[in-house]
Amino acid sequence: MIHPHIADALKTPDLVRLTDSTVLLRFESMKIYSALAAVRHLLERGTVRPGQTLVDSSSGIYAYALALACHRYGMRCHIVASTTVDATTLAQLEILGATVEQVRPSENLRLDQELRVRRVGEFLAERPDAHWMRQYHDDIHYLGYREVADLVAASVPDRPLTVVGGVGSGASTGGLVEHLRRRDPSVRLVGVQPFGSVTFGSQDHHDPEAIIAGIGSSIVFDNVRHHLYDALHWTDFTHAMAGTVGLLRDHAVFAGLSTGAAYLAALYEARRHPDQLHLVIGADTGHRYVERVHARHAQAPDPAALKPVEVTSIDQMRMPWSTMAWNRTPCPAQWKESAA
Repeated sequence: MIHPHIADALKTPDLVRLTDSTVLLRFESMKIYSALAAVRHLLERGTVRPGQTLVDSSSGIYAYALALACHRYGMRCHIVASTTVDATTLAQLEILGATVEQVRPSENLRLDQELRVRRVGEFLAERPDAHWMRQYHDDIHYLGYREVADLVAASVPDRPLTVVGGVGSGASTGGLVEHLRRRDPSVRLVGVQPFGSVTFGSQDHHDPEAIIAGIGSSIVFDNVRHHLYDALHWTDFTHAMAGTVGLLRDHAVFAGLSTGAAYLAALYEARRHPDQLHLVIGADTGHRYVERVHARHAQAPDPAALKPVEVTSIDQMRMPWSTMAWNRTPCPAQWKESAA
C-alpha cells in the first residue's frame, strides 16, 4: 500500500508477542489516530474550514499528532506546550508548520497544566477564528480508536481479553475498550496512573520524579469515563522506569515511560488472571525519555522483584505501587463537585 500521507503510515500499530499471556500494541505515536479522526470529523461536519487554526495544549505526543493532522488536511496548528516537551519534538512541530509556545518552568504538574489552559484561553480571546481541539474534554477524540479496536479484534487470539494502558485523557483506553465491548462486553480494562493525579484520587501523594507525561492529570478531564475501568494501578517514577527498562532488556522494545508502567501492571495482572490475554498499550517510542529513564538503566529495579500493595479504597493507597479493583464504578459525585 502507498499511503497518501506519512500520518496514515505512522498511525498503524504493531502487535508484538511478549509472553504467552501478554501482547504489546506498539504505536509510533498513538494519538495520531485520535487527531486524524477528530480533524476529519470537524471538517466533514463544517465545524472548521481548511486553513483555519487549530489550537490545543499538550505534553508531547498529542502536539505531534495534531501537527501531523493539520499538515495532512491543510490546517494551521498552534500548540501551547508543556515544559516536558523535548527539543526533538519542538523542532519537528516547528518544521511541520506549527507555531509553538512553551509555558515557563513550573514547580509541579498542576501549575504547568493550569498555565497551559490559561494560555489557550488567552490565545482564543486574541484569535476568535481559531478552534480549540479540547483533547481532554471533547469526545470526538474517541472516534479514531474504532479502527484500532477493529485491528485488535481481527488479530488477537480468541480468548478473554484485558487491556492495560495509561489513563491520560481517557480517550485511548476508553475509546478502544468501548468499541471492543460492542463485540464482547466482558473485555476488562486496567488503567495506569502516576501518583499525584486527580483522575482516580491520588493527588495527595507526591512523587518528586513524577514525569510520566500523558497518563495522569492535576485537573479534571471530561473524557475520562470512570465506569469503563475494571482495575487501577498507581506507580511512582522508579517503578515505571523498572517496567520501561525491563521491556527493553527482556523484549528489545524501546518504549516510553507510560508503556513501561503499563507493562509492569500487565505482568502483575497476568499472574492474577492467567486465563486472560493482556494487551499492553505502548503509546510511543522511548526517544524523549533517553536521558531521564534509559540512561539511568543501572538504577532500575528488576520488575520481577516488585509487587503492588492491594488496597480496597482510595484512602488505603500508598506509594510506590498500589492497585485496586474499580469494578466499572462511575466517577464519585464529590470528585465532580470539588472540580466545579
